[in-house]
This record gives sequence, C-alpha cells and structure tokens, in this order.
Amino acid sequence: MTTIEIVEVSPRDGLQNEKTLLSTEDKLALIGKALDAGVRRMEVASFVNPKKVPQMADAEAVMAGLPARDDVTYVGLALNERGFERAVAADVDEVNFAVMASDTFNRRNQGADAFETARQLTTIADNAQGKIPIGVTIGTAFGCPFEGEVSLDRVLSLVEAIAATLPREIALADTIGVATPRDVAERVGAVRDRYPDVPIRCHFHNTRNTGIANAWAAIEAGATTLDSSLGGVGGCPFAPAATGNIATEDLVYMLDRAGIATGLDLQACIETAQWLEGKLGHAIPGQVMKAGGFPAPA
Repeated sequence: MTTIEIVEVSPRDGLQNEKTLLSTEDKLALIGKALDAGVRRMEVASFVNPKKVPQMADAEAVMAGLPARDDVTYVGLALNERGFERAVAADVDEVNFAVMASDTFNRRNQGADAFETARQLTTIADNAQGKIPIGVTIGTAFGCPFEGEVSLDRVLSLVEAIAATLPREIALADTIGVATPRDVAERVGAVRDRYPDVPIRCHFHNTRNTGIANAWAAIEAGATTLDSSLGGVGGCPFAPAATGNIATEDLVYMLDRAGIATGLDLQACIETAQWLEGKLGHAIPGQVMKAGGFPAPA
C-alpha cells in the first residue's frame, strides 16, 4: 500500500461531544484550515436531532458557508430517512449512513433495531441511486458498551444486508475504542474476503490507546480509507466514556514515516490541532501536536 485516503472527521465526530459549542464561523474556519492542510474528503456535519446533539444544530448553516470546491468531498452523517433528506437538501456531496452492530446501541442512537435501520437504508439507497453516493458505517463493530462482545458473525450478517444496497464503501467503526490489532485484522480481513469489490474504511477511537496500532492493522488487512480527527478530539454522546478519535496529525506522522502518501501536510495539521485546542479551551489528546514531527538534526 503506497497511498491511504484520510477522511477528516473533526468538524462532525470531533465536535459532537464537546461541552464547548463552537460557532458556525469557527467550524467553517476549522474546515478551511483542514482544506489548507490537504484534506480532500471531510465529514462536515451531522443531520441529527439538535435536541439530542446540540453541537450539530447548525448543520445546514455550515453547509451553506462552505467554499465550493470541485476537488473536495463534503460528507454529511445521517442516521435515518429524515436525516438523509436533510443532508441531500443541504447539498452534501456524499452521505455517511450509520448503523450500529448492536441492537441496544442502535435503539439508543437511532430508535430502532439494527436490521430495521438497515431496511430503512435499502429504501434510501433505492431512492438515491444515481443521485448521491452513500457510504455506510457499522458502529460498535468491535464491541458495545451495553451488550459487551459483538460477534464477527453478527457484523458479517449486517455487512451482508448493507452490501446489498451497493454502498460506495463500508466502514467498520470502533465506537468505544475496545478493538485490538488482532480484532481489526480478523474483521477487516473477513469483510474483504467476502466482498473484495467493496472498499473498506475504518474509524477508530483511541479510548484505550490502541487506535494508531489498529489503524496500521487495518491498512495491512486491506482497508483503503481511515477516519481521523485533528487533535484527536471526538466521542459519541450515546457511548459512556468514549473518548476521542485517532489524531490526524499522529496518523499522518506514522504514514509519512512509513512511506505511505496521504496528501496531507503534517505541519499544517499540527498547527490546526493547536488552533482547535485554543478554541475548545482545554487540552486535547493528540501527541504529535505536542512533540512535533521528526526532529531535525542539531
């Protein structure tokens, strides 16, 4: 693997669990800085109930303020048909539709069992055919805070239902940060073996300090795209103690040193993470933003 696509998720997943509510202007500034750093695919908003996720209440305003770029894909998250309709009306370039692997989490997150949500996706995908790309993220694909272990068979059954809708890609998400590299190799490998023509994306949280190792395991197992968040900010409002995503600048550093191209500028990522820390008003977990890149000789 000589290139990996990075999907920047700080404007969406990164901010959705923050106590500090960034203004629309600050969100647009964050997105602009990410674009300047080389990001070309980015989750910019979540079209969910603003009463449940007030950090995303200005989703339409964010979309309206984005610079028009033919070389950038702006992605909106949707959890149901209503969210999908809002995302399309806001003129997103792509919808990321999420389904949780565990029924308990899916009911808390989306008010329905997992396969019921997957059936909603079938209708949505039929209506969207030829109009807008849909990627699908399977959350809690490595474990659930309410049900515990999530079996590989359960994940593959959900993948089968989702693959039938012909998504642009399928993402496996470690929503609560419990995966290990062995888990990642097993699950990414199993999906790749069954559906070799479906691109695989992975989304890792660094809750237990395994996120970067999991990202490397995902690459080795055949994933072509990884999610990350500047400064390592993020978390799910519906997952107890689910802390941040893997940090974009940490991921870029590792891949740069491994000779894997991302198209992102490390120093610009570091500076943007530092800017975001200032806006949030508290320390954020990224490591390379504190240490810097590989030190130059004295």
